[in-house]
Amino acid sequence: MSTDFIPKTDSKFAVWLKTLNNYLSAKATEWNIPQAEIRELDTLAADFDAALETAENPSTRTKVTIQAKNDARHAAESKTRTLLKAYVTYNPAVTDPDRDAMGLPIHKTTRTPVPVPHTVPEAEVRLPSPAVVEIHFRDSESEHKSKPEGVHGAEIAWAILDTPPVDWKQLIRSSFDTHTPLRLTFEGTERGKTLYFALRWENTRGDKGPWSEIVSAIIP
Repeated sequence: MSTDFIPKTDSKFAVWLKTLNNYLSAKATEWNIPQAEIRELDTLAADFDAALETAENPSTRTKVTIQAKNDARHAAESKTRTLLKAYVTYNPAVTDPDRDAMGLPIHKTTRTPVPVPHTVPEAEVRLPSPAVVEIHFRDSESEHKSKPEGVHGAEIAWAILDTPPVDWKQLIRSSFDTHTPLRLTFEGTERGKTLYFALRWENTRGDKGPWSEIVSAIIP
């Protein structure tokens, strides 16, 4: 369980802890929380309240009382996390309304499904140096996003051919990149030849989208 649910300020933490402990005390029997655990948390909460009052009082506020307050808070927080993990976090009897009443986060029980890509990558070819082809890609339906939601990266199928291919199956080589651009480096003997390629998206589950149109570029 994340510790983000614990209030940062001392005053809010004190109020939250009192509310939490009261709720746990009322549910102790139902949730099988030993009374000794409730009493220990109650004692630590009271210790923190007293230390906080002393540390905030101008007449008693010193480095020593501030440190005592910090130590008391640390002890109360540590016990709270331990108790919640042992008796609340994985307890099926604890409902979402219970968690809301205690000021605890409500976690999703199901994952949001990752959609299969339905758009195609839009490619821009750049020739930064001899024998190097850079293929910059972005989502064809977005002017700003390089990849659609849930997409892991782009697959490029390519081949060096003497005549334009009539089917994607003729693009027998494959590369993959998670970030644009996708960079291909060729041999010197391949300069001046025609590179044909097409791209498609692949999501985080390995599902692939449709191929783009086949594009060509002359290897510089």
